[in-house]
Amino acid sequence: MAILMSLPSQAQQQGKKPTIMIVPSDNWCTLRFYTKNFDNQGSKVVVYDYERAFREDLELGGVVSKIGEILTNKGYSLKDCAQEIKAINDRHVEDMATTSKSGAELVESPLDILKRHSKADIIVHIDWKVIPEKKGDALNFTIEAFDSYTNKRIATSTGLGKPSKEVLPRMIEQALIAHIDAFDEQMDKFYKDIQKNGREIRMTVRIWDSCDFDLEEEFNGEELLDVIQNWMSNNTVNGVFNLSEATENRANFEQVRIPFINANGKAMDARSFGTNLRKYLAKDPCMITAKVMTRGLGEVILVIGEK
Repeated sequence: MAILMSLPSQAQQQGKKPTIMIVPSDNWCTLRFYTKNFDNQGSKVVVYDYERAFREDLELGGVVSKIGEILTNKGYSLKDCAQEIKAINDRHVEDMATTSKSGAELVESPLDILKRHSKADIIVHIDWKVIPEKKGDALNFTIEAFDSYTNKRIATSTGLGKPSKEVLPRMIEQALIAHIDAFDEQMDKFYKDIQKNGREIRMTVRIWDSCDFDLEEEFNGEELLDVIQNWMSNNTVNGVFNLSEATENRANFEQVRIPFINANGKAMDARSFGTNLRKYLAKDPCMITAKVMTRGLGEVILVIGEK
């Protein structure tokens, strides 16, 4: 009886869909001037002003709502971008810089902050253009899905809807109907992969300039970088990671596969993975103090020497 009762919950877990958040594409924002300059540690970069887009554009809310409805009917959990932005502002966490006690900075873009607080698995970008024709308006659309941890494209679909006199959300629904199953299959394939093989993140280990040792310092006969690599081998899924750069002051780890969930059954992200390493290094024999900083969900920076 106990075995039979457990079967439905196991099936539900295996068939679970990822959490998604829908935002307008970069191209859509640029063409409609929903952009602003962002100071990234002295360098000016362009970022996309989703808050103003949702507030001012008369079409965006309806389009996002209709696509959200279609994907929700497919079993996806939806995070509302506009509400997430409002929640972030209400909690006064829109500050884009984290500082150490020594004054060092680590900057996140507005999208990184949005990802970190919404914790959506997939970010869906939408773009559309209405093309006037004699029989009505035709809709040219593109919908793309990106892994919120790595920004890698995992699914895409584009097409041209038939001329119609319907309102825009209805045109979106009609245009997507022939493409949504293939798009769904691509996202489902990605989600099954990270459940089996772990999420992919990036991790950088650095040294504060105030620190009196570096990654070549030896602890019990092993250099600090070797200690970190051994820990990575034991705590990544199947020991999968790539040390792409290593000097005495910096180590870059890419394609790091971290467990999908932690020991408590909760989703693991880059911060929790980096925090686990920080706690390990704080123990004997290293007894090292370090600070964990993040960009979004999928990038963690561990800076050794102080908090």
